[in-house]
Amino acid sequence: MLAEIITIGDEILIGQIVDSNSAFIGKELNKIGIDVYQITSIQDDKQHILTALEEAKNRVDIVLITGGLGPTKDDITKHTLCEFFGDTLIQNDDVLLHIETLFAKYINTPVTDINRMQALVPTTATVLMNNFGTAPGMWLEKDDTVFVSMPGVPFEMKNLMKDEVLPRFQEKFNRPFIIHKTVLTYGMGESAIAKKIEQWEDELPSFIKLAYLPNLGRVRLRLSARGTDEKLLKDTIEERITDLHILIGDIIVGYEEDESIEALIGKLLASRGQFLAVAESCTGGKIAQSITTRSGASSFFKGAAVTYATQSKTDILGVHEDLIKKFTVTSAEVAEAMALGVKTRFNSDYSIATTGNAGPSKGDGDVEVGTVFIAIATPNRVFSEKFVFSNLRERTIGKAVNKSFELLLNELN
Repeated sequence: MLAEIITIGDEILIGQIVDSNSAFIGKELNKIGIDVYQITSIQDDKQHILTALEEAKNRVDIVLITGGLGPTKDDITKHTLCEFFGDTLIQNDDVLLHIETLFAKYINTPVTDINRMQALVPTTATVLMNNFGTAPGMWLEKDDTVFVSMPGVPFEMKNLMKDEVLPRFQEKFNRPFIIHKTVLTYGMGESAIAKKIEQWEDELPSFIKLAYLPNLGRVRLRLSARGTDEKLLKDTIEERITDLHILIGDIIVGYEEDESIEALIGKLLASRGQFLAVAESCTGGKIAQSITTRSGASSFFKGAAVTYATQSKTDILGVHEDLIKKFTVTSAEVAEAMALGVKTRFNSDYSIATTGNAGPSKGDGDVEVGTVFIAIATPNRVFSEKFVFSNLRERTIGKAVNKSFELLLNELN
């Protein structure tokens, strides 16, 4: 069972927005056993859309289209679909009532003729009601291929997928089971891991595939199993992961489908009634952002101080100027003083501190670009480690964030 995703909009092609819709759709389809064969981004151009639809029809079972359903003249998807299907537009009274209800409840302007035009749909389309917007989704079929057109607004598309599209796919199509289990590892590179688990990987059954997904100090190992016996797939993956723990259990921190390393840290701290605070210099708030992206962080996270300038380390964290003069701002001594300072300031049990030079210039310190000191303060001690990550700013920051979580988790376990 193959699907193709077609995103329509010049804003994607010129880089004005990132195509997050395709990532969401692909992930949701995979959960129900539908493979994405291709993702295509095209212009708001009639001939371009017609060509893309015809080519997709000849290679996949399902075509999902996002974008081009707005009320303005540059949104041409519905009209182009009519040409492709040899159809015409007709007013759908249920959609029109929905539009009028939305305007009456949430919008302080009258419904215009342009808004009412969004109630026009192809005569052969099955309307998929969009509870979060005015443009409906549409289900059409041609030569045994299903076409689903949805708005490009992400939260509208996501709700249509969950409420309307996915349930219909599950009812209409016979699909295999696709089971994923992603092992999260920290502290060892991709090639080193591959060498340690080489024999284990060679002995995986043919219906299980392994993918290495490295990212700035983390390596995810994704096991994917496909078949018709769901229990066999799940049991076999669990058996292989048990064997994997024997080989590299010291670097496995969890499973992506269950919880991230940030969530693991939060769970451990919350269960003990303990709290974390963070002092960031070179990471510029990225550690705090990673923590607070997830709900429930207030149960274990006290707060953060982004002390980017040298003086702020003294003014906010209480790092002595003499210490900075003696060892420089990028040093183990200053990192540890920052960790103790933020721990005291927020009255936390644990703290993380980062100071370093992410580049591109040397800044206030005199260390090489890519040098980072990470300090961890616990109820019993404070320590720091020096790393030289990269001469690229974003990679250095990303690696520093990931390594900070790794060091803290090691202390909590």
